[in-house]
Amino acid sequence: MANHYVNNADFLQALKDYRAKVQEAEESGDSKPQVSNYIGECILKIANHLSYKPNFINYTYRDEMIADGIENCLMYIDNFDPNKSSNPFAYFTQIIYYAFIRRIQKEKKQTLIKGKIVMEMPYEAFEVQDHDEDGSYASSYVEFMQNHGIFDDIIEKEDKRKAKKKAKQATLDDILESDNGVYE
Repeated sequence: MANHYVNNADFLQALKDYRAKVQEAEESGDSKPQVSNYIGECILKIANHLSYKPNFINYTYRDEMIADGIENCLMYIDNFDPNKSSNPFAYFTQIIYYAFIRRIQKEKKQTLIKGKIVMEMPYEAFEVQDHDEDGSYASSYVEFMQNHGIFDDIIEKEDKRKAKKKAKQATLDDILESDNGVYE
């Protein structure tokens, strides 16, 4: 038998025990109990191992992806029902996977915003300081970014995506207008 980093049977049993404690706390009016170290360890292992998959490994914000995955698992831990599923590993892996995807989308959006700011930033935005000898100042970093079009491909892809989405919506609007809401 293969040696897995998370034993699904033990993980399931720990979740059943945790669920029983939660129900007991609700009945007695106590606050919700803390997740056990074993459950937390399993979630952390799943997130770490998933982050080493080829589609996630090369991101510089991998730690943020892992943190998002763990946070989402803890938010939705009560939604796991052992009566419906006996595979908590798959349940939490899927939660973490989609947390990773959401983080990647957020980071891409931030990169796009940064790129637009850099590309549209005027050189005049930088004021001359008293200690500047010749009275001229230019940010070589911004100048390099603007002259070499570092963000051009990112901005171009986003513009194409928006144009495609707008064209699709216009086509949909045309179809709806031509049918006048009548479907056969």
